[in-house]
Amino acid sequence: MAEPANRRPIKSREAGWAHWLAKRLADADLRPDLISGVSIAFALLGAALLLAAGVTEPAGVRAALLLGAAAMIQLRLVCNLLDGMVAEHGRSSSAGPIWNELPDRFSDVALLAAAGYSAGAGGLMFAVEIGWICACLALLTAYLREMGRGLGFAADFSGPMAKPQRMAALTIACVIAALEPFWGWRGETLWIALVIVAIGTAITAARRTRTLARRLRDRKHSGGNA
Repeated sequence: MAEPANRRPIKSREAGWAHWLAKRLADADLRPDLISGVSIAFALLGAALLLAAGVTEPAGVRAALLLGAAAMIQLRLVCNLLDGMVAEHGRSSSAGPIWNELPDRFSDVALLAAAGYSAGAGGLMFAVEIGWICACLALLTAYLREMGRGLGFAADFSGPMAKPQRMAALTIACVIAALEPFWGWRGETLWIALVIVAIGTAITAARRTRTLARRLRDRKHSGGNA
């Protein structure tokens, strides 16, 4: 189980439904590592739906694919929430820290890159490249957080575009994109969302780097080991 200082602050963790569901899953002896693995499955399915939406012509089918992708993104986040809560019920394993990190990294890359390909299928310039930039920046922000932990500091979950915000932006974009035929767009919503995610995640990486540098400087000046 992660230490409180190294857990992402999520308001829904205090929700009654989350506690109830985590208790039911723990009582069923469902392991947190399995829940983390299921989160990858939801993310990969969401990525597949995004890719399919990019090459689908009928507006109704494309809308259904995009709404399905939005649902998969949210289910991925629910799994991310529940795996740690189930671990609190004594179901954690020695490999828990691995399952807590690696599935998220695969999921981020799959969803963001797929969104880029989906937008790019409509011929929008640099959509694929922007999707991959988002994916790389997502990995960078996670790397900076874990580097800080490796140096002895509490995890830095600061934004403005950490994982929850990235996935919220992508979810909202999928929902709006499902309505694009009403105003004659095809992929522009995802493209705009990816640009916003790229800029916000770059700012997040810069902010975490600055925070880590400040922490190291303060520790050096204090002569202690944080």
